Amino acid sequence: MLAAVLLFLCTAAAAATPAVPAQAGPAQADPAPVRAFPARDVPGCRAATPPDAPDTLWQLRPRRFIHRIGTEFRPEYIFPTNRFLKGINTDGERLAYSASLHLRYSFQPARGTATARIYPGVYQGIGLAYYDFGSHRELGSPLAAYLFQGARIARLSERVSLNYEWNFGLSFGWHPYDPDTNKYNVVVGSRVNAYLDVDFYFLWRLTREIDLTAGLGLGHFSNGNTKFPNNGLNVGGLKLGVAYNFGRTDERIAPTRRTLSERFPRHMSYDLVLFGSWRRKGVGLGGSDNRQVASPETYTVLGANFSAMYNFGYKFRAGLSLDGVYDGSANVYTEDVICSIDGDCGEQEFLKPPLRYQIALGVSARAEFVMPYFTIGFGVGVNALHRGGDLKQFYQMLTLKVALTRSSFVHIGYNLKDFHTPNYLMLGVGFRFNNKYPRMR
Repeated sequence: MLAAVLLFLCTAAAAATPAVPAQAGPAQADPAPVRAFPARDVPGCRAATPPDAPDTLWQLRPRRFIHRIGTEFRPEYIFPTNRFLKGINTDGERLAYSASLHLRYSFQPARGTATARIYPGVYQGIGLAYYDFGSHRELGSPLAAYLFQGARIARLSERVSLNYEWNFGLSFGWHPYDPDTNKYNVVVGSRVNAYLDVDFYFLWRLTREIDLTAGLGLGHFSNGNTKFPNNGLNVGGLKLGVAYNFGRTDERIAPTRRTLSERFPRHMSYDLVLFGSWRRKGVGLGGSDNRQVASPETYTVLGANFSAMYNFGYKFRAGLSLDGVYDGSANVYTEDVICSIDGDCGEQEFLKPPLRYQIALGVSARAEFVMPYFTIGFGVGVNALHRGGDLKQFYQMLTLKVALTRSSFVHIGYNLKDFHTPNYLMLGVGFRFNNKYPRMR
């Protein structure tokens, strides 16, 4: 619909310059053309004319997206969250700083489109990064591939804005813990780890095509408790970048304006999510010291959520959810191994309880921030029906929903206990019912 309106406006711009009929007699000066607006001033339209041509329309079509390529350099501080980073490593030195180089492609809705007006400054894309943590031998120098999305928080002037951005992806090429060859590395236990990052930065439109960015960010690497060890690595520091925009028609940042296209039908919608993953578990031995031993087993996790959400507007929804889960590691137990005089301790056995001690049903409060293509969600809940032990818990969730169609999405999430203890990944698919979001062009 929007494309048709834009095409109509563009055509009207061309038609507003009337043809002058041929007249007999002496040549007369052409009358000044009557134009309501020039064609190239219509947001979202472009004319196939030379740059110095008059405002006569030869060929027009709506421009839906602006494409951008860029690069970033991120020098960051490594937070000393475990003994390896504090200096208990082969070199005996504190690992304090990291550096990364990023190559990125993104696209954003063209100025004047409905999406650009409802979500000012929104963009999304893919990135590749190379990381150096100062310990190639023990940590490696991983490569990261990630999705990212950002948007404007505030327009500070015609050329400067304050923005946010999140990154989510996978990092490859780590040197994991090995009891024989890499025994000091308690940071990561797998060659592939998740990558998360959140940034707040200033964007300066230097020219119509070139943007400069500078800001601060926080990043995290871990394997989601799928393999031991999983202490992870956290960084924070600067974000410095430059980007080139293809097809952008104005170097000024558009002000935020409400339009008729922003009218939103508030309504209830319902999400059904089915997920699964795997996890490792540290099993307690009892006693006053709360000592744990790592189980060698990998345990299955299966679950389903059914959420009833009230959609307040284009950008926010909230509601309640029923959360069912089967955690194959829940209430697994073992006993201290008794060793003989000659030092033979035998193999430690890990025992699983009956199924009823590994399933639970919880209730959680949910809030979701909705953007084009992606929805970021937060949840806090408590298991209401369970048999105690590990399943008696207050849990939290961070989720990312990637739209496939209007009624389906990919679900990626992580579950925590008491805001700090890792539980499990939530990888699956979801289906949305009674979705009344207006279709945007």
